[in-house]
Amino acid sequence: MTRSPTAITERIDAATGGLRMRRLRQSDWSRRLVRETALGVNDLIWPIFVREGGGEPQPVASMPDVFRFSVEDCVEAAKRARDLGIPVIALFPYTDPDKRDEGGSEALNEDNLVCRATRAIKDAVPEVGILCDVALDPYTSHGHDGIMEGDRILNDESIAVLCQQAVVQAKAGCDILGPSDMMDGRVACIRAALDQADCRDAMIMAYSAKYASAFYGPFRDAVGSGGMLKGDKRTYQMDYGNTDEALREAAQDLAEGADMIMVKPGLPYLDVLTRLARELGVPTFAYQTSGEYSMIMAAVQNGWLERDKAIVETLSAYKRAGAAGILSYFSPHVAQMLKDGR
Repeated sequence: MTRSPTAITERIDAATGGLRMRRLRQSDWSRRLVRETALGVNDLIWPIFVREGGGEPQPVASMPDVFRFSVEDCVEAAKRARDLGIPVIALFPYTDPDKRDEGGSEALNEDNLVCRATRAIKDAVPEVGILCDVALDPYTSHGHDGIMEGDRILNDESIAVLCQQAVVQAKAGCDILGPSDMMDGRVACIRAALDQADCRDAMIMAYSAKYASAFYGPFRDAVGSGGMLKGDKRTYQMDYGNTDEALREAAQDLAEGADMIMVKPGLPYLDVLTRLARELGVPTFAYQTSGEYSMIMAAVQNGWLERDKAIVETLSAYKRAGAAGILSYFSPHVAQMLKDGR
């Protein structure tokens, strides 16, 4: 027997007390009015790959619409970031193989790619913040983030080099140092080295919960370390089964002097992001990794996803989970969308 609409209405009103949740969803303006989480341009950090030489930007094959820029092009990208309102860009170098060695010595060169790009950007666009990675994998011939002895990554010896790298980058004009190496105790040592070098204003955004992930492959192609990596990074990057460990790592980094913390990758670790943001109450960032980017772009190119909707929905998930900001290769596209009111 089919119930009449009146009977159904009475049943619904009795069950809900007259509350109709769809009332707030019936119009665009009402949806916007009560939206709990909103993605804005101030949430975006734009990762940029820098290379030697001039000429046209070089496409990264595994990352559609992402390029390696010359130093001059990095300056133009920074100007674009300024015009779009993106507050920070992050620089990652593609280091020529002949400049790589076992100890990552090019990281300490005051005239290396990152330092030259940083100085050029600060001269031309001082109002845009610069985040630099503190790790040795773009500079080592073995592709690891630290110094190796046989098959073992040496913790303390690696930190000694990372401290020098951080000071070199800060003196070049870097605003935020991002230790992504996951060595124990590196934040305290880097903070002390920066303070001793009279770089007290340089901030530290620690990659506190960086997991040994399958989502880094395209990035390693972009910086030229993918084919060089010997073994894996599971002895120093985190096990993807752990969340308590992430809380301990982040708390330790904060105790050692980190100003901000980060979770990487982002989307597969939203639970970790939420827990750190809620329990620690500090600016907590997430990195939408190269693998996440390339998955979305592959689906878009195959017609399986609508690009703009998929991007905004994904980045909004980071915000909903508690991210203060997001490192995303989609940043300039999203910033343009927001500027255009799309």
